[in-house]
Amino acid sequence: MADDKTKRGARDRSTVSAEEKYEVNYLMQALKIGRDDAEQLILKYNGNRQRIEQEVSKRKHR
Repeated sequence: MADDKTKRGARDRSTVSAEEKYEVNYLMQALKIGRDDAEQLILKYNGNRQRIEQEVSKRKHR
C-alpha cells in the first residue's frame, strides 16, 4: 500500500527514499550532485538526509 503523501511529518522529511524518483531528483538538485552519487549516498547513510548533506558539504570543502 502506498504512503499517504498528504501526511508529512518530521520523520518523513528526515529521510530520503531511493525508491522515490522525485526525492532522488530533489536531492540531486538541492545538493548539486549526480544521480549515481545521490543513490550511493542514500544507500550508504540509509536515507538519513542530515548525514547525506554533511557528507556532501565535507566533499565541497576539500
